[in-house]
Amino acid sequence: MMRVMLCYPKCTTCQKALKWLDDRGIGYVYRNIKEERPTEEELRQWIQRSGLPVQRFFNTSGLLYRSMNLKEKTASMTDDEKIALLATDGMLVKRPLLIDEKGVLVGFREADYERMLQRGEEDV
Repeated sequence: MMRVMLCYPKCTTCQKALKWLDDRGIGYVYRNIKEERPTEEELRQWIQRSGLPVQRFFNTSGLLYRSMNLKEKTASMTDDEKIALLATDGMLVKRPLLIDEKGVLVGFREADYERMLQRGEEDV
C-alpha cells in the first residue's frame, strides 16, 4: 500500500504537513481532497483503521461545516449518515489525511507523524 496525503492546496496545515514530509524525504502520493473527494467506502475503511469516532473526520472549523450548521445536525445522525455526508464534499473532511499501511492520521501533529512513520522505518 502506498502512502497517500489528502490535502487542500490552500490549507496552511496541509502545507506544513507536506513540508514536514518533504524535509524528511518521505514519499507520498498527493491527492487534492476538493477535486478527488473521498468515497464512502474509503471513509469507512479509514475511520475503522484509525480507531477514531466518525465525528473526528469532520472539518469543524471549515466554512461549509459552519454554514450547514452541522454541529447541531450531526449530533442526531448515525455514523452511516455522517459518512454519507462526508463523502458529498471534500471540504467537509478534516485535513490533511495521511493514509498508509501503518495507519490513518487525521490533521497534522508532528509527534503523531513521527510515531507512525518511525514504525515504518523500523520494519525495513
